[in-house]
Amino acid sequence: MGEEERKISQAQYFAWKKKLRRRRKRRKLLLIYFLKRRKKVAVLKRTIIKVEKIRITPMEGLAILVGTQVGAGVLGLPYAASRVGLLPAIFVLFGIMLLMLFTALIVLDFSASMHGAQMSTVAENVLGKAGGWIMYASIALMSFGALLAYVAGMGSVFSQLFGIEKSLGAAIFWLIASIIIYAGVEASGKTELIMNYLMLALFIGVVVLLIPHSKLSNALYVDLSGILSMVGISIFALGCHTVIPDVYKAIGSYKKTKKVVIASFLIPAILYAIFMASFLLVFGKNAPQIATQGLQEIYGKTGVIIGNIIPLLAITTSYIGVGLAQQSNSKEFLKLKKPIAWSITTIPPLLVYFAGIKNFADVLAFAGDTGDMAAFIILPIVIWVVGKYKKKIKIK
Repeated sequence: MGEEERKISQAQYFAWKKKLRRRRKRRKLLLIYFLKRRKKVAVLKRTIIKVEKIRITPMEGLAILVGTQVGAGVLGLPYAASRVGLLPAIFVLFGIMLLMLFTALIVLDFSASMHGAQMSTVAENVLGKAGGWIMYASIALMSFGALLAYVAGMGSVFSQLFGIEKSLGAAIFWLIASIIIYAGVEASGKTELIMNYLMLALFIGVVVLLIPHSKLSNALYVDLSGILSMVGISIFALGCHTVIPDVYKAIGSYKKTKKVVIASFLIPAILYAIFMASFLLVFGKNAPQIATQGLQEIYGKTGVIIGNIIPLLAITTSYIGVGLAQQSNSKEFLKLKKPIAWSITTIPPLLVYFAGIKNFADVLAFAGDTGDMAAFIILPIVIWVVGKYKKKIKIK
């Protein structure tokens, strides 16, 4: 091989080597590019999950809280008010409303400071394990009693509206409402928003129907012997504390949720006062135990339909709100998966109902006198006092 051929061969070798380096560099760049692109996809997937996190509007949050309150309690308020007179009843109702609003804001403050923790978790963090278990037991007892009463009440409503057997009506109601609970807060928020508009229209309709039969003398009396009954039913009718953590997490803003909570107590209290007054001005001391049933005495078949549609909507919204909150409470506090939390929330009331416990009023009274008082008034105040004391110790 001559000198010239050797130079050509070396030039070809170096050109080939350069070309190889370029290829390797290109492959390396392509690999980096694909890795970066893959990383972006992973980030995008995380973002999608975050975006898909359930969010509701303040109006939907308000619908859930109001819907939780405006349930079986409102149907018993006129009867409870008839045992004390209109003026004492209104005084008790708004006094209890202010107390319950105070404890509801305590629940919101502590829950928000713990990233939307449920009431049982809040109690455990502030009062220790014993406090957490007492809160959980109180809420579970209240929820169980309320859900059982709602199933029993709706069995009667379905029976009167559709002419079916009470147990079948209860089972149909349980199935539909429990599916909505399992679907989650977004589904129940939209459902209750529609139901509350319908219910508001019906409340106004009932008041209008009763006005022509009203007499001021029927309601202007005072009898303090029934004051404890009025206090108890007012506490039950204004309880929505268990739903506040879910609503706060779903709205995603403390300030917006605080406004929603305040409105959620003012609106039902005003509605209750008007509703109570309407029935007392007509029936006085003879107000029926389930208020809307009194419409049958005045308007016959039309009264039967209206008198059962209101419980249908009111009890359904309460069942969804209470059930949803207890499902979340069990899921978080007991570290349960959603299907199990849903099962222990919704199935026991149905089983007890079919075991023979079907007295609507007695079950409702049991729930109000035990779980509601402990969970919605006593324990939140204890949490507030202990929380303030702990803060003082930290500052020192």
